[in-house]
Amino acid sequence: MPHLLHNLLLFGRVLRGLGLEVNPGRMTDVLAGLALVNVTQRADFYYTLRSFLVKRKEDLPLFDAAFDQFWRKPRTEGGDMSLADLLQFRPQTPELPPQPVVVPPALADDPASEPPPPEEEDEYQDVIELTQTYSTRELLRQKDFGALTADELASIKRLMSELVWQLGQRQTRRQKIGPGRQLDIRRSLRRNFRYGGELLEWSFKENKIKPRPLVILADISGSMERYTRLLTHFFYTLTQGLNQRVEVFLFSTRLTRVTHQIDKKDVDQALDEVASAVQDWSGGTRIGDVLKDFNYQWSRRVLRGGALVLLISDGWDRGDPELLGKELGRLHKLCHRLVWLNPLLGSAEYEPLTRGMQAALPHIDDFLPVHNLASLEDLAQHLRQLDEKRPPARHRLQGAAFVR
Repeated sequence: MPHLLHNLLLFGRVLRGLGLEVNPGRMTDVLAGLALVNVTQRADFYYTLRSFLVKRKEDLPLFDAAFDQFWRKPRTEGGDMSLADLLQFRPQTPELPPQPVVVPPALADDPASEPPPPEEEDEYQDVIELTQTYSTRELLRQKDFGALTADELASIKRLMSELVWQLGQRQTRRQKIGPGRQLDIRRSLRRNFRYGGELLEWSFKENKIKPRPLVILADISGSMERYTRLLTHFFYTLTQGLNQRVEVFLFSTRLTRVTHQIDKKDVDQALDEVASAVQDWSGGTRIGDVLKDFNYQWSRRVLRGGALVLLISDGWDRGDPELLGKELGRLHKLCHRLVWLNPLLGSAEYEPLTRGMQAALPHIDDFLPVHNLASLEDLAQHLRQLDEKRPPARHRLQGAAFVR
């Protein structure tokens, strides 16, 4: 079905216009889910879309009405309904009539309770207003990194240092003494030498558990300029928050390793050394060439032990999209999980339409936003919940692309 992807994108726009919370991440999940069902069966198709695109019970009637109108058979004589016609299903907020002001009657037997005449009213009256407001912390959590003031930037850095980071665990090949089911023959023999060789005590062993290695590949090109400085501070806090070494690479038109520079106790010294080490700040972007350089020069050194890879970029690429897809697919095979963090994904209007993002999406395990403090908190929770098993490979869409 060559037009299915195009129609899904249009249907997502309709749902956003109707007020549903539909974003590019959910549309990506829909594509992965449709690969596992028979799309020719209307019931399977309907429940797959509903499970991914409807998150509130009160949106179900609105989704059903939009689904029936959009995915019906085309009319032969009149033509299809336009997108503007579908928006008529948007629920209208009822206008409440103005409420009259009711003044409680004065007590008849209490002359002091009678209201004063109008000419004797005080010119000024004390008015107490009860207003529900968000706390400063909550406002900062939701504010975009690119719109922060200098004072807010300092507060965000302080709140960022309070985040707790913990990566998923993995079993290593090394073993230790423990209550496992694997018998340790060598240790059992040594322990029983004191009994003249009689096997009276048994020793067991189990595999050691370690956190997975973490590798960060971050875009510092011109299109990422308003996020770069704060994200660099995020790399520092993440490195200090984990009891392990984090490999950090920055790239624009070329790749620069800043692991040693950012692993400093003093944050100002770390950021100054990073700024001195990188020579292509705010330049162009060639993600495919950078990934090729990483795969051939650094992957064997830093991707051992089933590493997690965080690739941070907005997807604006001046290089060859075919090379980007090829090298990203190679990187996906070498690591345990590939997470793409896009600061533009936090906008409800964003759609991954660039050639670079279209080439990258089939090879990404998780496509997440990284535009405010709340998104970093969600990322920390996501990394803690990663299990030991490798996620299933995403469905490769042959010839498919997001189109406007």
